[in-house]
Amino acid sequence: MPLAAPLPPADEAPSAPRSVLDLFLAFTWLALQGFGGVLAVVQRELVEKKRWLTREQFIEDWAVAQIMPGPNVVNLSLMIGGRHFGPRGALAALAGMLLAPLVVVLILAVLYGTVAEHPLAQGALRGMGAVAAGLITATGIKLVTALDRNPMGQAVCLILAVLTFVAIALLRWPLAWVLAGIGSVACLWAYRVLGRMEVLR
Repeated sequence: MPLAAPLPPADEAPSAPRSVLDLFLAFTWLALQGFGGVLAVVQRELVEKKRWLTREQFIEDWAVAQIMPGPNVVNLSLMIGGRHFGPRGALAALAGMLLAPLVVVLILAVLYGTVAEHPLAQGALRGMGAVAAGLITATGIKLVTALDRNPMGQAVCLILAVLTFVAIALLRWPLAWVLAGIGSVACLWAYRVLGRMEVLR
């Protein structure tokens, strides 16, 4: 049996969805894989397999999706769909993200209601939570290399990441305060660095 062809490097020029239907099917497949932790799945599907985004573009788009109201991956689907096919693409990507998972969740909710108190079901949910945390951590480590090309520099990005982790995970500050504080500092610093780069050109 022939081996699968290797995936192309993730930092090559991105390709594009072939059609609105391609967008819908891609995001439906992505959504059906996203149990517990969708970040790892999104990065693998959109950057490594589909190559609709480079690693750098993915980090930038994901950052924007996180600060917008609503679920991150839904925001990202709207952004990608709208970028390629306008409002039709945004709606197709959104439908792909929501339609099949809605049906699955409704079925699982009915089934879970009958076994919610069973120790096996509770243990399974705790195990899935641990796996999801591991997937998100692994994806974050994989994407660190993309920070080399960030205008602010890898060191500053890592410092901001550590400060954010301390503020949210250890100090338990509300997300709105962290965005207003650390996020504002990061935006101002990036604006300053980009301004200097523009002057040097």
